[in-house]
Amino acid sequence: AETFQSQEESQQQQDPRQGFRDQHQKIRKVREGDVIALPAGVADWFYNDAQTPLVLVQIMDTSNPANQLDNNFRQQQIQGQRGQFSGQGFQRGESQSQSRRGGSGGQEQRSGNIFQGFDEQFLAEAFNVDTDLARRMKNENDNRGVIVRVEDRLQFLTPEFSEEERSEYQRGRPANGVEETFCSARLKQNINDPSRADVYNPRAGRITSVNSHNLPILRSLRLSAQKGHLYQNAIMAPHWNMNAHSICYFTRGTGRVQIVDENGRSVFDGEVREGQILTAPHNFAVVKRAGGEGLEWVAFKTNDQAKISQLAGRVSSMRAFPEEVIANSFQVSREEARRLKFNRDEVTLFSPGSRSQYRA
Repeated sequence: AETFQSQEESQQQQDPRQGFRDQHQKIRKVREGDVIALPAGVADWFYNDAQTPLVLVQIMDTSNPANQLDNNFRQQQIQGQRGQFSGQGFQRGESQSQSRRGGSGGQEQRSGNIFQGFDEQFLAEAFNVDTDLARRMKNENDNRGVIVRVEDRLQFLTPEFSEEERSEYQRGRPANGVEETFCSARLKQNINDPSRADVYNPRAGRITSVNSHNLPILRSLRLSAQKGHLYQNAIMAPHWNMNAHSICYFTRGTGRVQIVDENGRSVFDGEVREGQILTAPHNFAVVKRAGGEGLEWVAFKTNDQAKISQLAGRVSSMRAFPEEVIANSFQVSREEARRLKFNRDEVTLFSPGSRSQYRA
């Protein structure tokens, strides 16, 4: 149901030709670094009202219990036509996974919106409109795809901020707390703000996580996310995901990543750069090193309380083992075992070329 309406707004928004005003659901502002959690089946739209491009990175959990059919991703499109893969690349608004389902030989294929499968007479009766308008709902001759340009700025009903709410939003804090009703539930958390970092090393970078502790709706979605920022030549400690798969999208810079499976075999060892996606399955060990430009990424994890176990550094498994265990396991001297335990005293993010000096 509509949520934004008042007598004052009704007078301001009234259309003299129609004799009524628009009413609609809540509109939420988003900004760079926001993580937005949407339950399965929710209809959504995005509008870029800024002067810079808006980049959206989406992840869909096809194994979620809400997907009752199979593990294939299906998206109902209310407007427009989804272009498939062509010889010239991806069509407007199309994801790579969707595009790969296109026809062969570079021939373009299109799938229509949800209304195209209905008889126009049924649509006319259902919406109580004439058949010409029902026919136009099908977008059969609309070649714009799912991303369309607005000729003039969109005008829609929005509530006014109080001074307190405005200052809260400008500081990046949610104004409505953590209510459990859907319409007022908090759906987003910003992970781009350096002051919110969970791990910070002034010589190496920062890590910020969003999970069901700080965004409770993720508990029902069984997902979490991590924003990583490595400075020039810095390293993220070798680690493995204890309870989740990780899908990593690199947003800036370059670097090198190695992934090792549970049998100790290298399954990936290569350079990564902005725009690439890399998957690290559950229990596969991962290490990242930034290049000369630094390296930034956002990782989506298939557990609302995803955890990692580190192999090096102050909070690592090695630090927890007795020297004798390490010495005998690796057939090294006790002095060498001490170096393995204590030579890296940083947590999670390691500065380049700096090793803590072990004191006997």
